[in-house]
Amino acid sequence: MEKEIKYPTVEMITEYNVLALTLIKVKKADQPAVLSSGRLDLIIRNCKEQEGDLYDKAVCLLKGIIQLHPFASGNRRTAFVVTKEFLKENGGKFNIDDDPKQAKVMLGIREKHYTDEEIKEWIKHGKIKEFKRFE
Repeated sequence: MEKEIKYPTVEMITEYNVLALTLIKVKKADQPAVLSSGRLDLIIRNCKEQEGDLYDKAVCLLKGIIQLHPFASGNRRTAFVVTKEFLKENGGKFNIDDDPKQAKVMLGIREKHYTDEEIKEWIKHGKIKEFKRFE
């Protein structure tokens, strides 16, 4: 029998946004504020409907929070923490180092530089091509 996947709630993701902004200070102006709870609902719904394995769903969750930007501040930090917790909660592995250098990859995800397969490999194995902007 397949184990039932536990999905995050809007409230849980919102709490992680507050936590991410409290623990990982970047700008003085960082404010934990939800811009759109509708976007959070959509991100969770898309994650639940995503075909594939746990890692495909994790990619959907990570990209959704980064690209749909439901919070005033800390969307990438929140996406990182929520995705890590989602995988841990469901018996998966999150093999991305807690390293500020990973912020560049998150920027690349926001700017649609990576494919879903590349992001999936990054989550599973911690390796991905470097993100560089083309001038």
